[in-house]
Amino acid sequence: MAHLFLPTRARRTASIIGMALVWGLGTATYADERALLVLEQKSSLGKVSGRIDHLAIDLERHRLFVAELGNNSVGIVDLDAGRLARNLSGVKRPQGVAYVKSTDTLYVANAGDGSLQLFQGPDLVAAGRIELGDDADNIRVDQTDDKVFVGYGQGALAIIDPKRRAKVADIALPAHPESFQLTASGEQIFVNLPEVRQVAVVDTHEGKLRVAWAMNDAQDNFALAIDENRQRVLVMFRNPARLAAFATNDGSLLAKADACGDADDLFVDATRQRVYVSCGEGFLDVFEWHAGKYLRTEHIPTAAGARTSLFVPELDRLFLAVRATWTEPAAIWVFRPTPGMSDVKQGRSTRP
Repeated sequence: MAHLFLPTRARRTASIIGMALVWGLGTATYADERALLVLEQKSSLGKVSGRIDHLAIDLERHRLFVAELGNNSVGIVDLDAGRLARNLSGVKRPQGVAYVKSTDTLYVANAGDGSLQLFQGPDLVAAGRIELGDDADNIRVDQTDDKVFVGYGQGALAIIDPKRRAKVADIALPAHPESFQLTASGEQIFVNLPEVRQVAVVDTHEGKLRVAWAMNDAQDNFALAIDENRQRVLVMFRNPARLAAFATNDGSLLAKADACGDADDLFVDATRQRVYVSCGEGFLDVFEWHAGKYLRTEHIPTAAGARTSLFVPELDRLFLAVRATWTEPAAIWVFRPTPGMSDVKQGRSTRP
């Protein structure tokens, strides 16, 4: 199978040819380079059934971690080889995964028993377990301050000390947290609380909720991202299916646009000033900022239920988790961004 991350000269040669060879599950086709996201590869996850949840990356080893919730396992994909390396068992309905570089540890949040399991080193040896409570969910890592945050229960963010491998504090919230993101400074966390139709703003220094913004015009706010360049919090709603942008300083609504349905992940591509949304309805949406609005410039068919993804700027790839069907095994679909019109006009290269 072709490698994803080729030497620079090889990538430039492929660019000159003008067509990217896409390796499917044993099938090669040619991609449409006019698309803003080009399907580059499909990596099988093997005999994995059921729902797939969130993803995480080990950049140094080029390993992708996949929370295989319905299969009670975590998949480890070797991105250089473009294939499954192994599966971790012994987890219970894993929802969130995160890799902590400082301690070379993979964290797995389990909805099945409310635990946070740790696996360390190149061989991912079991390295501990932290009991949290019901519905252990999303995980975020503050690399600067060396902290791990885990959403769980009826309303809390657990703060984990990676060196001590222990929970050191809780931040109370009015409802169960779904997607949440830290600001680049690490001083704030924005948290989706769909049960109470709010976005919470947490002060990390004080360790408490500072303010909550009411979401009056839409419901089911699950996916969230921060646009640091424009100082906006981007939120995807499921009812109605909509992307909305709020000012980080006061929560005022700045823009909104219709989007694909059943979204679960949302990412900002700062290089190209784009937004990527993955939806269980079976689409990837691409938005671009133009004339004071978010315009949906791509509506890319994927697969039903493929609503979780991970955009990795360092690799310049979007990884989409696709569950198994009657005809194809579960897989990771790898998308490569291509230049948009704004890149061409400014003479800016977007190739890795």
